[in-house]
Amino acid sequence: MSKKVRTPQVKAESRFSRNSLIAAAVGILVIAVAAATFLSKSDDTQPLQDENALREAALASEHSPTHGDPGAKVHIVEFLDPACGTCALFFPMVKQWMEEVPGQMRLSVRHVAFHSGSEHAVRILEASRNQDKYWQTLEAMLASQDQWVQNHIVQPEKIGPAIASVGLNMDQLTADMNSVQVMQRMEKDKKDSVFLKVSATPEYFVNGRPLPSFGQKQLADLVREELSK
Repeated sequence: MSKKVRTPQVKAESRFSRNSLIAAAVGILVIAVAAATFLSKSDDTQPLQDENALREAALASEHSPTHGDPGAKVHIVEFLDPACGTCALFFPMVKQWMEEVPGQMRLSVRHVAFHSGSEHAVRILEASRNQDKYWQTLEAMLASQDQWVQNHIVQPEKIGPAIASVGLNMDQLTADMNSVQVMQRMEKDKKDSVFLKVSATPEYFVNGRPLPSFGQKQLADLVREELSK
């Protein structure tokens, strides 16, 4: 009798044990799948977060000459080659927009030397900052571009006479052009332009947003959109 009574109990316990093991195994599998999914998503989002952080740093332009209210609603970052004819056309236009909405726009200029000999012109611009005459030098350089750029090639010796009206101390300018500070700023602009895939000038980023395609209307539309937010 004892055997008959005990045998079903053993089978029940055996089934219970197997069911428990199966349930436990399923639970572990579910947890493992969930963990793998979470880790996979983390792996996917981390590079994106890192890239966004690098992009924000590249566009911060904290070392760059900046015109306008630091707290302006719209921040335009322009990658500019001083020997670029289109840059000379667009700069006065952007300056006018800033005057039309005082306090709402800020412009930061980054330098890239795409034209042959442009590096010399960029050095002059960077060195002029030490005399607090960057914006005057930039405007004079763009306005007199046809005097020192011939067939898209910079004639370095002609830049000085072309911007004489700015009143720069040329001895100081020459010394500052080769300073470590100027070299570091130029290298920073070059590095960021490569990271941001800047391949032509002028290249604009409006509150971090690139133009959908290049053009005056596209730039104006993007600026208006950001101002209206």
